[in-house]
Amino acid sequence: MQTANQTELKKTDDLAGNAVIRVEDVHKYYELGETRVHALRGVSLEIQRGEFVAIMGASGSGKSTFMNMLGCLDRPSSGRYLLEGIDVSKHDKRALAQIRNQKIGFVFQGFNLLARTTALENTELPTLYAKIDKAESRKRAVEALALVGLADRMEHFPSQMSGGQQQRVAVARALVNRPAILLADEPTGNLDSRTSVEIMEVFQDLNDKGLTIVLVTHEHDVAQFAKRVLVFRDGKIRKDDPVLHRPKAAEVLKTLPTLED
Repeated sequence: MQTANQTELKKTDDLAGNAVIRVEDVHKYYELGETRVHALRGVSLEIQRGEFVAIMGASGSGKSTFMNMLGCLDRPSSGRYLLEGIDVSKHDKRALAQIRNQKIGFVFQGFNLLARTTALENTELPTLYAKIDKAESRKRAVEALALVGLADRMEHFPSQMSGGQQQRVAVARALVNRPAILLADEPTGNLDSRTSVEIMEVFQDLNDKGLTIVLVTHEHDVAQFAKRVLVFRDGKIRKDDPVLHRPKAAEVLKTLPTLED
C-alpha cells in the first residue's frame, strides 16, 4: 500500500511526463543590504529528456541564477522546480547535496583537476560520495574516459595533458555517476577555437547517446551546436528557439587548421 508521500511523488512524476527538468513560475530574490534584487521573474520552462539546450544572456540577465537553481546549488524563493518528476524546491541542503551527486553532472570553465592525481583518479572522485564499491568505481571511470576519447590517457597527470584533454577529463568526471543531466557553465571559456569545437563534438556525441545537456555560454558560435537556445534578459526568458541548420562539430573540425598550422 502506498503512503501519501509516495502517491504525491507518483502524481508529480506523471504530471512531468518525459520532462527531465520542469520549472513552474519561479522567482528568486536576493537581499543586498537594504536592496532587494529580483533575479528571476516568473520563469517557466520544460526540458525534455535527451535535449541539448544552450542558455545565453548578458551579465545580470538571470542566467547564472537559473543555472545555480537547476544544479540544486540554490533554491527558488517561490515556484517549483521538478527534476525527473520530483519537486526539489523545498529540499534541505543535505538532500540537495545528495541529488547533485546522483542526478547532476557539472562541467565548469576551470577544469578543477587535482594536479598530483591521474586522469583516472580524478574521474573517480565523485564516486567517493556514492554507494558503490571500488571495483564499480574504477569500471565507471574507465568507461567515462573512453566515452570522451581518453582511453589512452588514463594514467596521465593534468600537467601532461593539453587544455582540451583536461576539459575532457572534467567531462568524464561529470559523467561517472551516470547523471540525468549534464550542466556545463562556460566549458569552452578557457579554450582556443579548435579545442572549443572538439569539446562541442564530445557534447554532441554524448547527446546523441541520450544524455540531456544544458550549456551556459556567451559565445553565439558555441550555442549553435545545441538543439535549442534560451536567451535571458531582466530575469525572464525572452527567446526560446530551436537551432535551425545546426552544425555538426565533427564536420566543422575538418575545416579548421590544426594547432600545428
